Amino acid sequence: MKYEVPIWEKANLTLEEAAAYFGIGINKIRQLTNEKNCPFVLWCGSKRLIKRKAMEDYLSKEYSI
Repeated sequence: MKYEVPIWEKANLTLEEAAAYFGIGINKIRQLTNEKNCPFVLWCGSKRLIKRKAMEDYLSKEYSI
């Protein structure tokens, strides 16, 4: 059995899921997560996952990205 968790309930999102969820391009998300102390990236080996709630908080405080 394979379980499908809705994107809005996931704690961590792939770049593709984050781009679809937030309406931001994958390249822009990559650029934001390349910063040294990015508060919403979780590295799993070389794979980057986006902490959904942390990114929501980050975006709510930003004027422009």
